[in-house]
Amino acid sequence: MRGALGGPRVLLRRLREVMAEPVSAQERLDKIVVLIAANMVAEVCSVYVLRVDGTLELYATEGLNKAAVHQTVLRSDEGLVGLVASEANPVNLSEAQNHPAFSYRIETGEEIYHSFLGVPVLRAGNTLGVLVVQNRARRTYTEEEEEALQTTAMVLAEMIASGELSAIAQPGAEPAARRPLHLVGTALNEGIALGHVVLHEPRVVITNYIAEDLPKEIKKLDAALAKLRADLDRMLERGDLGEGGEHRDVLEAYRMFANDHGWSHKLHEAVATGLTAEAAVERVQSDTRARMLRATDPYLRERLHDLDELANRLMHQLLGKDYAPARDRLPENAVLVARSMGPAALLEYDRKRLRGLVLEEGGPNSHVAIVARALGIAAVGEIANATGVADPGDAIIVDGANGDVHMRPSHDMEAAYVERVRLRARRQLQYLALRDKPCITRDGEKIELMINAGLAVDLPHIEETGAAGIGLFRTELQFMVAATFPRTAEQFSLYRAVLDAAGHRPVTFRTLDIGGDKVLPYMRNVEEENPALGWRAIRLGLDRPGLLRSQIRALLRAGGGRDLRIMFPMIATVEEFDEAKSLVERELTHLRRHGHKLPERVEIGTMLEVPSLLYQLDELLERVDFLSVGSNDLVQFFYAADRGNSRVAERFDAISTPVLRALKTVADKGRAHGKPVTLCGELASKPIGALALVAIGYRGFSLSPSAVGPVKAMLLELNARKAATLIEPLIESPTGSQPIRERLKTFAAEQGLQI
Repeated sequence: MRGALGGPRVLLRRLREVMAEPVSAQERLDKIVVLIAANMVAEVCSVYVLRVDGTLELYATEGLNKAAVHQTVLRSDEGLVGLVASEANPVNLSEAQNHPAFSYRIETGEEIYHSFLGVPVLRAGNTLGVLVVQNRARRTYTEEEEEALQTTAMVLAEMIASGELSAIAQPGAEPAARRPLHLVGTALNEGIALGHVVLHEPRVVITNYIAEDLPKEIKKLDAALAKLRADLDRMLERGDLGEGGEHRDVLEAYRMFANDHGWSHKLHEAVATGLTAEAAVERVQSDTRARMLRATDPYLRERLHDLDELANRLMHQLLGKDYAPARDRLPENAVLVARSMGPAALLEYDRKRLRGLVLEEGGPNSHVAIVARALGIAAVGEIANATGVADPGDAIIVDGANGDVHMRPSHDMEAAYVERVRLRARRQLQYLALRDKPCITRDGEKIELMINAGLAVDLPHIEETGAAGIGLFRTELQFMVAATFPRTAEQFSLYRAVLDAAGHRPVTFRTLDIGGDKVLPYMRNVEEENPALGWRAIRLGLDRPGLLRSQIRALLRAGGGRDLRIMFPMIATVEEFDEAKSLVERELTHLRRHGHKLPERVEIGTMLEVPSLLYQLDELLERVDFLSVGSNDLVQFFYAADRGNSRVAERFDAISTPVLRALKTVADKGRAHGKPVTLCGELASKPIGALALVAIGYRGFSLSPSAVGPVKAMLLELNARKAATLIEPLIESPTGSQPIRERLKTFAAEQGLQI
């Protein structure tokens, strides 16, 4: 087997020549199997390709019966070839016919061959086919031979992924590499997006697989590894959380893997087979991703994710590519596909061209999902290996209502969704017809519907929806999209524009709510074990009063001659509210002294997000002008369930006895003190959530703009007294009875309500 030990680089060079020849796809494949067999000193070399129907078809062979080509088709779990494909791992046997998975196909004539080595043809961890060599002699192939065959499989992977083999495929049995995929995840924001894939962290496209100068490639790999390790050390030393807002423990894991001798050894072994440094990284990364996709242990999957991310960084470093893509040059109808994203990263993209978002991670209440709703783009999360199965430019459909993603959809599927978009547009016209109609229930209860906003792009939504005002203006979004800290004059301009757009309608400005996963790129991040429970929002503002005072001053100046509403986030004690309110009073005094025009009236309120305020309501309501319940954070803290963690975010229901009891207490106390109480969390943006809230006494909501129409349509048909009669005994009864959500669905069906 001298050829296998000494000739992989020679084989790769010859393969490159064959790949460049102007021949048909079948001729190219036939030449490739002859080359591999000769180099490996094997009597058989065969290529099986995974088809769209999930079967494996013999596409080329040297040594087996030629008549079996395109005639032998195996199930994806059939025989040793099926075992290699399903496990995405090599199978190396000295006596193949003794293996329980062995399956004999008479038309191939392979019964005389005993030794078997099969390797998966992988790309981004996805199995595209199987490459096999066989010999009559009973022997086990060496590790070097196995490595050589895996390296050769990379060249085949690119050939299959290019679509070249489709020309010789039978109709309906094309290679699966470019097959349409239906992926099911979690709906993050309603809407339908038809567009083309843009990878948030693009895979590097390798154009040169075969090394010309091996020592040079090893030197290049070593230099890139050294720089990667030094960069990680530097990021950890200065407390930087790095791209994407990774936490320190993730960076520690990256550093551990970057210094792992096993990973480095695999990379060097791959280069030694004749690959360039970047091709070696891709090969090892693809193997890692294949293991990750099949791992059942959550801890192992997470570690493999870390290794995958680290390989991405190394690849970009080797080729001198920026780790982040150019975000201001999106194609029309772009759909972002990412493993995970922070809200700031999403806001960096050109919103005029962005139609949808697909994430491997991220739940409905994560901040990135909230920003997606604010931008009005269809979004789906929890799509496994989304970044592995999508290629830039692929056609894609995102169904944000059902949590479906269609990658490379068929013409029929695309046509069906075009029709759904038309139907949705007609439904939106029906909602538009309700725009100027007062929101009053059938039994005469007036409900105030306002919208959530945060950027100038949101302002037209006030008129479009007929909203009563802006119930939550997230001022932090301006800070998150800026390259540097916005000056007071810039803040003033935005706040004045918001008030001008609202006209006579009220606007409630929430002061800076940063921290947690809302990271400002120009501020040093503080390392915290539990950032959602840490130094964020009002806590940061009170500890850095200069920052909060400059924002308050901009708000007060923008509100000159008008009514102004200021709301503080993350208040946990009445003392914190008193301290924050005193800053407003101090700034009013300062502006008055300097002759600035002041607001006609300043109302100061707070968000109710921290459960401790539930036990300070009487004291708090004596001090505030209004309360706004932030149900997203309140429910997160209520159940100690991180809303960004997919394992627990959906474990508890916001429409449940404990939550509704707490929310009813807040509404009742507000009425008793004569102070308005609204709710501005995502709970109110679903018709069923709004139904529950009206039933327990809420009469004012702030919603995502796209939710105003559906919620208003439901409320116009609702009898609020009947809803209250249904729900009050349910929340007073012991927990554990029939879920309230199910009872509300039954009630809605009986009353003809669309929820």
